[in-house]
Amino acid sequence: MSRDEAADLQDAVGDALTQRREFFRTAGVHREDGTYEVSRRGADSAGNSKVFESFEALRRMFDRLPDEFSADDVGRTGITGSRRHMLVRHFAEHPSFDCTITRRNPLTAEKTGESACEQPVGSEEGEVVVGD
Repeated sequence: MSRDEAADLQDAVGDALTQRREFFRTAGVHREDGTYEVSRRGADSAGNSKVFESFEALRRMFDRLPDEFSADDVGRTGITGSRRHMLVRHFAEHPSFDCTITRRNPLTAEKTGESACEQPVGSEEGEVVVGD
């Protein structure tokens, strides 16, 4: 394999390991290094994102939250500022988390007990998949 072919293959593998999913207000990125980043959709500053060691770490955080939770509950995990609200929205928008927004003020979500992957096809409103 030539050096150019190897470089092309390396780029292709990197692209395959990185997946960005955009939702209505948030986005999630599975990064090459195994971390998972939650950000505000369309934002480009670090103040609008939170990086977790893995998607499983985000899942564990969700599992520890009460059945009904707010940005204050997310804040008890050490997340500060507007990132708390961003995470509540991401949990409600991402199909892997079984919850929905129940109040907008204060922003509150409730676990539904039915994950989006168990819901009928077409029920994932507001999702845009980028970079398949």
